[in-house]
Amino acid sequence: MGLDLHKHGGNLTEEARRLGVSEHALLDASASLVPFPPPAALEECLKAALQGSALRSYPDCSHQSLREAISSFHGIPPSMILPGNGAAELFTWAARDAATEGVSGLPNPGFSDYARALRCWDAPYIDLNLPLSWSATTPQPFPLLPKTDVLWITNPHNPTGQLWSHDSIHKLIKKHSLLICDEAFLPLAPNGEQQSLLPLITKYPNLVVIRSLTKLFGIAGLRLGYAVGNEHRLKKWQEWRDPWPLNGLAIMAGVRLMTDKKLLSNWINRVHQWVSVEGSWLYNKLNSIPGITAHPSAVNFILFKNTSSVSRLRERLSEKHILIRDCESFKALGKQWFRVSLQDRVGNQLITSAIQEIVN
Repeated sequence: MGLDLHKHGGNLTEEARRLGVSEHALLDASASLVPFPPPAALEECLKAALQGSALRSYPDCSHQSLREAISSFHGIPPSMILPGNGAAELFTWAARDAATEGVSGLPNPGFSDYARALRCWDAPYIDLNLPLSWSATTPQPFPLLPKTDVLWITNPHNPTGQLWSHDSIHKLIKKHSLLICDEAFLPLAPNGEQQSLLPLITKYPNLVVIRSLTKLFGIAGLRLGYAVGNEHRLKKWQEWRDPWPLNGLAIMAGVRLMTDKKLLSNWINRVHQWVSVEGSWLYNKLNSIPGITAHPSAVNFILFKNTSSVSRLRERLSEKHILIRDCESFKALGKQWFRVSLQDRVGNQLITSAIQEIVN
């Protein structure tokens, strides 16, 4: 059975094979990663790891060094941190937990991996529809939705790019037996950290925050994320999963990145400047194309609607070796909706010129 290329972005190998070109020939704006290479310090760290024992030795099952590094950065006890093989692995254990709490509410359109994780445990869930129009004001209040036992929130939201306010989500925590907040994109949003729920984590045992280093550093291949929550809850998750979910290279990379506060600060400033400049440019350029309606975004991707008569926009772009995200897999969206991730100025110009040519 072939893979469904429309479920997630970043299917670079499959798309290259389908188009009969090399991966390097494609401009991938379907995966929302930073477009510049990872820090040189990370490359040096991985080289050192290869020369050491990171490949030969089994990784530390407790991930103590990585937990301590993350703890130092966030000011949260190591016992409240659980590193994972990307955020996706942690969603699976969050879903197992959610299955015991009752019905989950999934705001839609939303990331399909939450439903995937819940189906692993036959956990009940319902779809909660979000408005499909919003202002450019940031942050925005989380909308009023029907109450469920468990609520899954993405902040900033995927695929809309809306940044929800800390205060509006804070009010929801006491209303649910479990609130799972996916903050994978939050470090990329300018002023995003001010809306994080991490400062509340020691106060509410029913709150779990999941983070990822994948998007921020463009290291999707390393698979590196972490959950922050009640230590008894995370201890259960640790007991449920495989003994060695993280490989030695990912652990060393995470320790290196999270302990160098100057590197992190400089990198995050660079990312925020890029999102601010290129996000504004791409949003305005897309809206200048007849038949295209782009929606405001606080992060490094833009959701837009193709209201012209042109069909198969994604396929037409792939013929030009440009990949964008088809949004049919997001419930509440359809064939006219697409998500495009920010590139550098050259890449953004290539994307908008190609879209304009196809639409015209």
